[in-house]
Amino acid sequence: MCGIFGVYNYYGDVGEFRQRALDLSKKLRHRGPDWSGCIVADNNIVCHERLAIVGVDTGAQPLTNADESIVLTVNGEIYNHKKLEAELKQPSSFKTHSDCEVILHMYSEIGTDVCAKLDGMFSWALLDRRSAKSRLVAARDPIGITTLYIGRVSAHPGTVFIASELKSLNEECDKIDEFPPGHYFDSEDGQFHRYFKPDWWAPERIATASVNYRQLRESLTAAVRKRLMAEVPYGVLLSGGLDSSLISSIAVREAARISASAQSDTEDIDTRGARYFPRMHSFSIGLPGAPDLIAARKVAKFLRTAHHELTYTVQEGLDAVADVIYHLETYDVTTIRASTPMYLMSRKIKSTGVKMVLSGEGADEVFGGYLYFHYAPNADDFHKETVNRVHNLHTSDCLRANKSTMAWGLEARVPFLDKEFLQVAMNVRAEDKQCSKDLMEKAIIRRAFDVEFADAGFTPEELAKGPYLPHDVLWRQKEQFSDGVGYSWIDSLKEWAERRVSDEAMAAVDQRFPYDTPSTKEAYLYRELFEQHFPQKACLKSVVRWVPRTDWGCSADPSGRAQKIHDKAY
Repeated sequence: MCGIFGVYNYYGDVGEFRQRALDLSKKLRHRGPDWSGCIVADNNIVCHERLAIVGVDTGAQPLTNADESIVLTVNGEIYNHKKLEAELKQPSSFKTHSDCEVILHMYSEIGTDVCAKLDGMFSWALLDRRSAKSRLVAARDPIGITTLYIGRVSAHPGTVFIASELKSLNEECDKIDEFPPGHYFDSEDGQFHRYFKPDWWAPERIATASVNYRQLRESLTAAVRKRLMAEVPYGVLLSGGLDSSLISSIAVREAARISASAQSDTEDIDTRGARYFPRMHSFSIGLPGAPDLIAARKVAKFLRTAHHELTYTVQEGLDAVADVIYHLETYDVTTIRASTPMYLMSRKIKSTGVKMVLSGEGADEVFGGYLYFHYAPNADDFHKETVNRVHNLHTSDCLRANKSTMAWGLEARVPFLDKEFLQVAMNVRAEDKQCSKDLMEKAIIRRAFDVEFADAGFTPEELAKGPYLPHDVLWRQKEQFSDGVGYSWIDSLKEWAERRVSDEAMAAVDQRFPYDTPSTKEAYLYRELFEQHFPQKACLKSVVRWVPRTDWGCSADPSGRAQKIHDKAY
């Protein structure tokens, strides 16, 4: 992934603004430290900060067509680029080996219909200069795995700013919105248009399909396999919990299978990563003695990965919180709690030379894995909540995974949010996903990969390879990342906030923060740190706070340990 910045229909002297545009783009250079590019065309500016993962030798951006009438800047990965290249009706001369260049050529043939054809994670802005008036088309991936913002200046409504992060817009724009996932923006009508329209998207439409464990397993395996596309060293984030351990296990198997097979030009997916770097590296982090470290160590030994166990102290974590808030551009409590260790881990991972990792985000939303789902009143409410949680992933876990890692130029890929896998998983009825006091959360996906489960539909060939994971890991209770790194982490954050925020300040909180008023000292402190970096009112609009369903009788505290069902509840 990378950082993108652009200005469409700039209201002033675009030549004079070029340096300012470069400075604003530079605020994203942590996302793309490998190269920078800028194109000024008419009264438009397109910038790019590159993190080279695919097409390392030739993929510098912005990208252009032969006569430079179309200019494209992209943040993301297009996993089906080979398939799309084969679908082009007109032979195109590709200038690079980038997986993203196909967007440009496909757009020139079918226009905005290209958005629905893309299989990947992406945010992009395209300048079409083929008519008398230039046209801006921008798009974001279906779930919002990548981040994107759109800004405007009230005095100049015809000008549009686009950027990967808020920090490139807040000093220039008095109106900033998060770009909605699954949409494209078209300057011709100034509107957003939804292109991602799966049948499961409406919460009111209740899923009725019975689970097919084999189909579930095969679709997740395919999602992992396509994400091994890379020309640089890569690895897996391994917390030792179900989600990351499962992704790690599949990745190890698929990398071994790809590297052992003959390379074929007929494959629809790009398999270079597994061929270039067949040995899987895994990474975990926690306070000394943390539950995640112990579990991850066991999984890594089982999978025979090259494992890197990273530790941090409470003080190191506290010292990083202000930087984490700057990079995440949020004051949401649970996001900051979980992002801080992920931010620290990403820095250490990047120092090893690894530039891309697979991660387990999304499973809890898809399968109702958070412990508060135990309190769902009925199956219909359970299903609706999973759909709503997937809808809002871009405000929480996707934001955390993207910005915590990209703060250090590390790309995170999330197979559980593959759109083909979601088509299978989100159409499974809630009765097959529900948890209870006798059935652990996410039992559906655990069973799909449990070789001892009779209905999983394993072939003899699959069974011959043995279990995917140790049984106690496959059936380990859900630990939210901020808990699993060490139970004292959240406790220390609360104590830190208690010391930093006085009772008098908390008593006047509604006067200090009349909008989206914090309810705890921890939330007060994060809001204060956020406004030190982003004092403009326009910056508040994109922040969404993650809270459990208190109307189901759950604690409002987002920690998993706040739910009574947790083995170590407080």
